[in-house]
Amino acid sequence: MEEEGPQEASIDFVPALCFVPRGVAKERPEKIVLSQNELARIIEETRNTLAEDGEDDDDDDEDEDREENMDVDDETAGNSTNRNPDDEFDFANYDQEGVLNTADISAVVDPNEQLPDEDNDSEAEDEIIKPTDNLILVGHVQDDAASMEVWVFNEEEESLYTHHDFILPSFPLCIEWMNHDPGSDKPGNMCAIGCMDPVITVWDLDIQDSIEPTFKLGSKGSRKQHKEAYGHTDAVLDLSWNRHFEHILASGSVDQSVILWDLDEGQPHTTITAFEEKVQSIEFHPEEAQSILAGSADGIVRLFDCRNADTVDSDYVKWKIPGEVEKVLWNPTDTNHFIIGANDGSLHYADRRQPDKLLWSIKGHEEEISGVCFNKDIANLLTSTSTDGMLKVWDFNVGAIKEVYAHDFQMGRLQCMKQSPEDPFTLALGGEKPPRCRIYNIKNFEAVRKIFKIPEVLQ
Repeated sequence: MEEEGPQEASIDFVPALCFVPRGVAKERPEKIVLSQNELARIIEETRNTLAEDGEDDDDDDEDEDREENMDVDDETAGNSTNRNPDDEFDFANYDQEGVLNTADISAVVDPNEQLPDEDNDSEAEDEIIKPTDNLILVGHVQDDAASMEVWVFNEEEESLYTHHDFILPSFPLCIEWMNHDPGSDKPGNMCAIGCMDPVITVWDLDIQDSIEPTFKLGSKGSRKQHKEAYGHTDAVLDLSWNRHFEHILASGSVDQSVILWDLDEGQPHTTITAFEEKVQSIEFHPEEAQSILAGSADGIVRLFDCRNADTVDSDYVKWKIPGEVEKVLWNPTDTNHFIIGANDGSLHYADRRQPDKLLWSIKGHEEEISGVCFNKDIANLLTSTSTDGMLKVWDFNVGAIKEVYAHDFQMGRLQCMKQSPEDPFTLALGGEKPPRCRIYNIKNFEAVRKIFKIPEVLQ
């Protein structure tokens, strides 16, 4: 029998990413270094946390019976009839999620305790983040491992490299950058990550090598510690930060709700439950702090006034499309209008002043829409991506839309797309084939330059 060679990861893709504006990151992010004693303490506390989580998961009668069966003498304990014959290694007694919960171990990390920097001058220079650099936050899933990689991108120098990363407790589904640092009177450089786990983690991007988030939004609760659950109860599918009220972050979930979080308090401020299916895309209005769009899998886009959205009889206006809503996005150059991307590959354009009416619809892709971007410099330019692997550029107006160019980057299913905050032509794409994350300027497409009268990029 021939020996099998090393196999590639069966799962390896980028499901979420996000740009960080230039000039907000520290030139030299702080480094966290743990002593051996601190590491030992973390391991012990993590072991205790996993044990408590396992106990909290044992809620049904079968679990109680199993605990009673374990209280037997040595002779009975050796009898295999007291164990599940299909569970040879007694996996039922282990935490089902198999992830580390570091929520209670932040005290072991001392940001002021720094080890001497052993890097030489050239290596230290590589770690400096320049004011002309963008950070790109790349959620990466590889088999059972999940991480967020922090890339440094300099468009002028055409440089791109990984600076550091964070290990995540669950598969990332959405990432949102925030310029708000709770508890500080100075602007922050934070990001919130929504995962398959219902708890949102918030990370300080100016600290590298951190083993835990700065704080979390939500809790599964703990019977042993007498902690009540709060927040979402299922996966978090999208996040939107309110740039007018910077302490507010919105999250949409599989649990059919939108929560507006008060970041300063770390608690839900408003919970919107006017949904009949999972909420897959949300976005605050770019000019009106109280207005938020929410698209759900029932094919309905709802526009809420957050000042009364948590009341039983809350008013909202809505638009209905065929299929499921995958993406909603306001048009930054005409903020009465927004785009809707669906799971059947269709795109729809709507006016907030005309409820239940679509201005135009088009079958844009063969599979679900995974990303949409308006161009703030050219008002009639729209870009879309799909899990069919295609990126498409569109020329549109209020009454119609036509395809300008389509391109296959050979990255497999395109899972996400985001736009540079400084250059709307520069896009970051996440896929499932190497390089899995790619940065591309669509000015390089000749058809795009011709249709939109863009001067050729000088090399």
